[in-house]
Amino acid sequence: MGGTIKATLLRSDIEQSLEQGFLPATASSEMPAHQRRMGLQELGLPYAADAAITRHMARFLRQQAATAEHGAVRRGPSGLACPTHVLFNGGVLNASLVRERLLATLDSWLREEGMSPVKPLSGEDLMHAVSRGAAYYGVARTGRGVRIRGGVPRTYYVAVESAMPSIPGIPAPLKALTVVPFGMEEGTEVRIPGREFGLVVGQAAEFRFFTSAARKNDQPGDLIEDFGDELAELSPMEVSFGSAESSSEVVPVSFETVVTETGMLQLWCVARDGRRWKLEFNVRERVAG
Repeated sequence: MGGTIKATLLRSDIEQSLEQGFLPATASSEMPAHQRRMGLQELGLPYAADAAITRHMARFLRQQAATAEHGAVRRGPSGLACPTHVLFNGGVLNASLVRERLLATLDSWLREEGMSPVKPLSGEDLMHAVSRGAAYYGVARTGRGVRIRGGVPRTYYVAVESAMPSIPGIPAPLKALTVVPFGMEEGTEVRIPGREFGLVVGQAAEFRFFTSAARKNDQPGDLIEDFGDELAELSPMEVSFGSAESSSEVVPVSFETVVTETGMLQLWCVARDGRRWKLEFNVRERVAG
């Protein structure tokens, strides 16, 4: 075949790449490295900038310990969530080297926390576990199985521009209004009572959304100020809502949020006179890096 390239790979080279690149021995305090990303990217899977799985594992355990309710997670002295068991899932974990490296890293962290080693649980079929789970989920949605409901894995916010006098060269600061709480189940809705905001209609306006996997206690209607890097921004959207007036206007609205069975977030802006406008995006969308 034209353009074919052949190469001989040594097992030792592959193992070295795994151990040093993807599964390096790291401290539990080492977090994934960040790098400046290009403003334009090809659309595709949201690949991580840091290939070291062990550093992502450390961040996950520290985030879980920081956000879980007291007593819900076993914590070490340093603030690390300390698991007791591990269930492997996925074909890549058929490789004993990968499993052993992950267990060795976890156990080294647990020793530093004064905890006992983790116990690996046996899985029937690592290669097909994900596809079998997806197939069972499809059956459960028809009512012929037990459906496990985990809820939305993040908290979602919409940006609200602060009301303040204009200052040359300084944009009005933003606040983040909680519209979807962590764990909200798909197929449910929530109203945000007691708060009204001005919705720009009759002209194009930008809407910005943020999300957080760490802030699990924010409730619908909570207004977050000075959030800095705590929230990750999603792709903004520009929308022009229709108006009964000949010119643009600002309409007082309250919010109703719906998360559909297909993972779509519908943010309804409801005016006092009953008029309704809808913003919609996928809660399974990747986070802009």
